[in-house]
Amino acid sequence: MTTEEIQEGKTRAIVAYITIVGAIIAIFMNLESKNPFARFHIRQAFGIFITFFALGFMVSYLNNWGATAGFYLFIFVLWGYGVVNAFQGNAIPVPLLGKYFQKWFTFIE
Repeated sequence: MTTEEIQEGKTRAIVAYITIVGAIIAIFMNLESKNPFARFHIRQAFGIFITFFALGFMVSYLNNWGATAGFYLFIFVLWGYGVVNAFQGNAIPVPLLGKYFQKWFTFIE
């Protein structure tokens, strides 16, 4: 990715990390120009939010504050890692799941 592509897609990339609604808005913002930097971060953010809902559903059945705290810490670390990389202009996948997010969410252009 060129510096120009990163600067052009930075706003969309950051918007993607603002709740699941932000990720959906960023998808629509990126439909016209299809910026690769924005696409990378939209996939990462979308994956983090899907992980939050899927794992959160399972953790809610445990009824254990330790598991819940660990879950929220895990999601916050992924989210923080992603948003900091978006601000800095880096396209580095989030730990553990980031490479899978790029494979699973290829429908996001």
